[in-house]
Amino acid sequence: MTDKKIQSIRGMNDLLPTESASWQQIEKIVKGVLNSYGYNEIRTPIVEDTALFKRAVGEVTDIVEKEMYTFNDRNNESITLRPEITAGCVRAGIEHGLFYNQEQRLWYLGPAFRYEKPQKGRYRQFHQFGVEVFGLEGPNIDAELILLTARFWKALGIEQHTSLELNSIGSLEARANYRNALVSFLEQHKDKLDEDCLRRMYTNPLRVLDSKNPVIQDLLDKAPKLFDYLDEESRQHFDGLCRLLDNAGIKYNINQRLVRGLDYYNRTVFEWVTSSLGAQGTVCGGGRYDGLVSQLGGQPTPAVGFAMGVERLVLLVQAVNPSLNSDNSIDIYMISSGDEKTISEAQCIAEQLRDGLPEKRIVTNYGSNNFKKQFAKADKLGAKIAVIIGENEIANQTVTIKNLQNGEQVEVAKTDIVQTCLAIL
Repeated sequence: MTDKKIQSIRGMNDLLPTESASWQQIEKIVKGVLNSYGYNEIRTPIVEDTALFKRAVGEVTDIVEKEMYTFNDRNNESITLRPEITAGCVRAGIEHGLFYNQEQRLWYLGPAFRYEKPQKGRYRQFHQFGVEVFGLEGPNIDAELILLTARFWKALGIEQHTSLELNSIGSLEARANYRNALVSFLEQHKDKLDEDCLRRMYTNPLRVLDSKNPVIQDLLDKAPKLFDYLDEESRQHFDGLCRLLDNAGIKYNINQRLVRGLDYYNRTVFEWVTSSLGAQGTVCGGGRYDGLVSQLGGQPTPAVGFAMGVERLVLLVQAVNPSLNSDNSIDIYMISSGDEKTISEAQCIAEQLRDGLPEKRIVTNYGSNNFKKQFAKADKLGAKIAVIIGENEIANQTVTIKNLQNGEQVEVAKTDIVQTCLAIL
């Protein structure tokens, strides 16, 4: 009896070479935008102390209660695969003294983990692009992050398929006052609440506003409005943000039920949503979290950021702008007669080409000596040029270059190979 074949863990997927080209193209565009705004990359560990997420995300959130991968290590200490990356970014900033009398504009890209039912674009191991800004408290930096994300959509060719939802959830004190009013309202309508809302009513009642249940949404039309409980500073901050977005020509919808799912948010919250993937879904979400640094042991530091799931972003780009998808085709394929001398020469010339054409993809044939099969392989890989080396070429210190797009062929001196290939490409 043979051993059972080992497969990937459910919800943790392989990214195959046929798919990675699209990811690389999208990542390159996003990183280019971030660089143009002067943001710097930070990389934090995938595993953190469990207490970090309980303190940052909130113990009565779905993430902490249901979705975290938590286990004891060999030292019997509780550690967790990160379910999001903001908390680790804040922990790193405190630990390494990045926030004291400093501004920090940071970005990250990496995997995170949540135990939930896998579905298209939402997996147990997923990847997040995120931005965090520390040390700036005015609405202008909130506006910059929204402008930055709008530039992502434009660069990716998906701007017509995203729309901005915007809200302010005020200060902690204002939210506490609203919380009491909302709980009082919900208590009067317990008979209409579903199981999720009943569970959240006392532990995290603002999440009831996020319910997708149409019965609950109808009920909430009669509920107290969070906006009516905002403190004056939060109102001024939000009004300033709206003016900045209006001046920049950014369209938005004020959604008073938008609260975000994590406990650390205050004031500005926003989501970019799309209906181009079936049911309306969030492409990117974020907001302000001015209390999180002090909550995790640092000095009070204003902060704002956002995160977006790469899987969902890739799906959206593929759905509405498939022409963006990069391919895996080869620029130059090295063909030789197959003996040791010509293979060695082909390798040396390939290195010469990589020196002169560092951005091009160059593959050297190994294995088959048959020229016909080598040309078939070049065609299968989508190569634009074949560089051919045989005994005559070695003797004459030349190479033969064939343009595989139109069939034209020319023999040139080895010293001219880079310029000739560049002219064809």
